[in-house]
Amino acid sequence: MGQGIHTKIQQVVSRELHICSSKIYISETSTSSVPNTCPSAASFGTDANGMAVKEACQKLYKRLEPIRTKNPQESWETWICNAYFEKISLSATGFFRGPDCYMDWEKMEGQPYYYFTYGACYCEVELDCLTGDYRTLRTDICDGCRPEHQPLHRHRPGSGLYTLEQLSFSPGGVLYTRGPSQYKIPAVCDVPLSFNVYLLPDSHNPHAIYSSKGIGEPTVFLGSTVFYAIKDAVAAARAESGFAGPFPLNSPATPERVCLACATPFSQRVPVSEPGSFKPWALNI
Repeated sequence: MGQGIHTKIQQVVSRELHICSSKIYISETSTSSVPNTCPSAASFGTDANGMAVKEACQKLYKRLEPIRTKNPQESWETWICNAYFEKISLSATGFFRGPDCYMDWEKMEGQPYYYFTYGACYCEVELDCLTGDYRTLRTDICDGCRPEHQPLHRHRPGSGLYTLEQLSFSPGGVLYTRGPSQYKIPAVCDVPLSFNVYLLPDSHNPHAIYSSKGIGEPTVFLGSTVFYAIKDAVAAARAESGFAGPFPLNSPATPERVCLACATPFSQRVPVSEPGSFKPWALNI
């Protein structure tokens, strides 16, 4: 899914067992090995799997303590070989159960979330008013997370969600846009010309593995800054045409929607069809 969960689990194992990542193999999730695993949803993948893997590694590393103490200069492979012949169990399991959060919305009491994630984003775009096409010139993100989380990976899907990926349904309810071959997704050309990420150095989180934070959904929402930058550019274009005040611009801000919203002299010459005088090929949802 592109979440990088395998890489982050390798980092946890490498840190706990004091070995390099090349010695670590990650297998796919299976109920034969973990019968009560949970889905990697709601930005919970690293929190749950990381803590469970950490517990298992700590158990295994403690079992190897007599071997390590006897031959501290030996390699990892030698320790494992010696542990095997001394009949030390070389398998371990870890389990992590998330906290029980609750909230009484009538009394406004409780703790709905275990911790909070904070971030801010700034975007600068260049807009072609005649075509509605745009280019993201610069993006700056400040996020309260750890370096290994890489907010860039979440910001780009978010910008596609708010500016490119339009779902179209037939009048009968059939979904036309069923995959990337039928609607646009962010590509290499959509990456900002200047992309800067700043991570808060003192962003400590004692409630998760190595002060990590679930930033999947929060950073995706920061992609909406591209949409609002486009809307700000459209407002400037409308002002040049003599229009002021609020105007509608639905998300995703596709080029055709942006072009019409700019209200340039060219787009104003396009006649507007009267409702009921035509049968739409797709529903505007």
